[in-house]
Amino acid sequence: MTATAVFSRELRFFLKQPFAIWLIIVATGLSTFSVWSGLTEVDRQSATIERLLVADAKDRAAAIEKESDFGGAAYYSFHLTFDPPSALSFAALGERDVFPWKHRIRMLALEGQIYESDAANAELAQSGQFDFAFFLSVLTPLFLIILLHDQRASEKVAGRHDLLVATAGYGQNLWRSRTIVRVSLLGVGLFLPFLVGALMSGVDTQLIALVFLVVFAQILFWTFLCLWASARPFSGPAIASGLLAFWVLTTFVMPAASDAIVERAIPAPEGGDIILAQREKVNDAWDLRKEATMEPFVAQHPEWADDAKIERPFEWKWYYAFQQVGDQAVAAMSNDRRVAVSRRNEMAGWFAFLSPSALTQRSLSHLANTDVGSALTYQHRVRNFHAELRSFYYPLLFKNAAYRAEAFESLPEYDPAMGSDR
Repeated sequence: MTATAVFSRELRFFLKQPFAIWLIIVATGLSTFSVWSGLTEVDRQSATIERLLVADAKDRAAAIEKESDFGGAAYYSFHLTFDPPSALSFAALGERDVFPWKHRIRMLALEGQIYESDAANAELAQSGQFDFAFFLSVLTPLFLIILLHDQRASEKVAGRHDLLVATAGYGQNLWRSRTIVRVSLLGVGLFLPFLVGALMSGVDTQLIALVFLVVFAQILFWTFLCLWASARPFSGPAIASGLLAFWVLTTFVMPAASDAIVERAIPAPEGGDIILAQREKVNDAWDLRKEATMEPFVAQHPEWADDAKIERPFEWKWYYAFQQVGDQAVAAMSNDRRVAVSRRNEMAGWFAFLSPSALTQRSLSHLANTDVGSALTYQHRVRNFHAELRSFYYPLLFKNAAYRAEAFESLPEYDPAMGSDR
């Protein structure tokens, strides 16, 4: 019997199995739902950014119009910064549930604003989004286990094993053909919804190809594992139990254990500690001599040494100077946290090779620019933009420039592509 005839026979055999057909339908439905869920979340985030951009511009224009000095305008003016979702982020929302992807910042001390995040349900944030990456990494192995674990065992129980092998004429190719038919139908069912979503989102063809390779690798690994297990001289339930135990171990136990190991191995200052330390430094400045603020500020900005004398009880340049001194006071803590988070991410990447699920999710998040590296890049953009704001306002404040609305024509605007290199 030719290979084509065997494939044709196995396809007809598969189509006569209602359970297998429904399994493919359910897998396709879940894949479709995961893509729809991701697209919906990306649309929500994009709509939020567009809405906030309009409101942000109106609020800032109103603040500038009603103020009569640059210090007051800087104090009441907010500036929206955001990390727009990429075209592929619908497939892997990644760390966007953990790290903030938008901030409204002011000329005040920055680090406290960086580490403040939106209030959200902690349990929902921990469970994450049901996106394509979750479906592929967590649920797809279950469908493969159900489809492939008892191919031989079920035929032996039914008493057809030896007859099928003899009829096929070439032994092992029978099981390969049956496996290829089942896996191919499942693969089409789970990848086709992603492809539709990717085309709707305008994802680059090269990225689609890379995602296909990730999907192929995930399916290939679990297929070979199921084939190896099904060839063992055990019953179908015993094979399924072993495969499910391996799935639980690599999908849940290993990632949780590796997270605990990584956090213990690489300590990091908490964002809340940085906020508290900065606020204490800023609040203490009200009770200190003006020189106690201006001296560390001038050490950082010697170009303003000649204009740093404070002659009145309150001056805006003194106020924003001690805001920056608050940032300077926690700069080491903030840098330690960034380095630690980066090192944790790198170490977790090595542990991911022990977990096909974690490796798949990390790969898709990296392709979608929703991983830890992307979150740190966004923080870098915010810091760069805040530095531009200070560069704009400091000459006006330290030189006691007369207030004029025309000066704000050169007010920096946030660019989400600024400092995009990781």
